[in-house]
Amino acid sequence: MMSTDERLAYMAEHILRNFATRGDEEAIEATAEHIGLYWDPGMKARAAAMADVPGVPLSEAARAVFRRLGEEQPLD
Repeated sequence: MMSTDERLAYMAEHILRNFATRGDEEAIEATAEHIGLYWDPGMKARAAAMADVPGVPLSEAARAVFRRLGEEQPLD
């Protein structure tokens, strides 16, 4: 069974693959937009927190998406 972090990574990688034909930067942008629209706030916050954690199974593109989510999170 996948952990929550593994599931989020898997879903982000899957979304990235769907946008891959657009090129790396556009795929990252489209994936971040998709996640921003359709993932709940808790999922987005967890993904942003995972962006730079060593050992999390993320491609560099997925890490870039998760970093963007962190930049878009409102400050408390």
